Amino acid sequence: MSKATDMAKVSVRGGFHLLLGLVISTVISAIGTYFIGNLLESSNFGLYTIVIGASTIFVTFRDWGINTAMIRYTAQYNSENNTVKIRSVFIAGLAFEIVFGLALTILSIVLSGFLANTLYNRPEIVQLIQIASLSILSGALINAASAAFTGMERLHLNSIMLIIQAIIKTVLIITFVYFGLGTIGATIGFTISGLVAGITGVLLLYTLYSSLSKSPDDKLAIGRTIKTLLKYSIPLSIGTILLSILSMFYANLIPIFITDDSIVGNYAIAQTFVVLITFFATPVTTMLFPAFSKLDYRKNSQDLKNIFQYSVKYATLIVVPITILVMSLAEPAINTLFPSYSQAHFYLILLSVSYLFTALGSLSISSLINSQGDTKYNLKLAILQAAIGFPLSYVLISQFGIIGLIASTLIASIPGLFLSLGFIKKRYDVSVDWKTSAKISSASAVTGILTYLTVTQLPFISPIRLVIGVIVFAAVFMIIAIFTRTITHTDLENIKTIVEGLSPLRKPIHAVISIIEKLMPKQ
Repeated sequence: MSKATDMAKVSVRGGFHLLLGLVISTVISAIGTYFIGNLLESSNFGLYTIVIGASTIFVTFRDWGINTAMIRYTAQYNSENNTVKIRSVFIAGLAFEIVFGLALTILSIVLSGFLANTLYNRPEIVQLIQIASLSILSGALINAASAAFTGMERLHLNSIMLIIQAIIKTVLIITFVYFGLGTIGATIGFTISGLVAGITGVLLLYTLYSSLSKSPDDKLAIGRTIKTLLKYSIPLSIGTILLSILSMFYANLIPIFITDDSIVGNYAIAQTFVVLITFFATPVTTMLFPAFSKLDYRKNSQDLKNIFQYSVKYATLIVVPITILVMSLAEPAINTLFPSYSQAHFYLILLSVSYLFTALGSLSISSLINSQGDTKYNLKLAILQAAIGFPLSYVLISQFGIIGLIASTLIASIPGLFLSLGFIKKRYDVSVDWKTSAKISSASAVTGILTYLTVTQLPFISPIRLVIGVIVFAAVFMIIAIFTRTITHTDLENIKTIVEGLSPLRKPIHAVISIIEKLMPKQ
């Protein structure tokens, strides 16, 4: 386990830096969303959401999987200490992203009239789409920089970029909307913040690039590197494009069958709260990919098996309880900040369900398959999901609106998850620790039910019920987890070892672990 433990230390440190950046940027963005949601009417907030989403149509065709390929090969070459190839990956990836980002930005501006009039049936948003089109280019810069930071496991640089973007976006949007610019002000603020973050990311990428050792004989084979990246990424990108088209299909059905923009606004608010789950889930998926990329299942089978099982176990221990917590407290959470969005809490509960599949390995499996170069299999899964999603979504969204949208997204992904579980067992001989996943899920479910029943009986206002609910959930889950041995002495020892690299949190975490150890029954 020594190699697995060493890799876990690096991944946890990188994950912590990313989590810190996500938390800070999310809090800042949440402040902005709070003011925007209350300064704008729900219909205008829904319109703003539609405008921002319009650029995703072009973003789908910008990356071609280069971002993922950059992470994979950067991590691999970094483990081999091959700085020449890392430098080639940086330059090739950035050049590719800029060229396609600029071309698609121009195309989006040219087609803005078609999108507004024909696709969205909202001619008043032509200018807004043109402004938001610049986010396609800025997103390309951000993605290239983020991929390099992730592959090198330097996630503190990524956090800097995220925080800068969140601060500028929040300040500008609040200012513009407050002074009466409305939806156009919000769109301008969003676009400028992306451009500044992208430029910041490129500058940080240059500092990382310059720090890599080189010799006079080094030759950066940019053309050959792009071919290598594309060979890996094309199957993956086709699948990504297919699923993105599916998501766009979902999004385009909404204005057709849902004419009430306030409903779209409720859905947008619910999506904002889902971030509470994603900023715990994202570091897991982000750091697992470069970690798995350092291993070859033919040469490091036992290490791969150990890392996969522990990744699922500890991801479940973090994400599933957080998900149940959000679901059980959705109503007081929404009412505390957005009391006028009466349907948002129900949408939030439904949106949270997909994260419960973390217990089945949903956050780990895709990273594992891609890290071993089997991108063609993920393409097959994408085709299957699309084959289910297109007809199912039309039926469900046309009949049930937003609820149908959420149900379609959830149902279409389930068959692929179970097929991929069989694939990784057969090909890599790795599987989920089903007993542990079941214990964590059961403890979380029981805690969530008790928390919900407690909070609904309280006569207090929403903010007080929310705080009490969080305290009740944390206390009950800890008690259940300890006495059902969901958390074991071995887990605590592993956590102690893994968090050694987290200097600011090591002592507090060790103190909490010591308390838990005293409460745990003797083995």
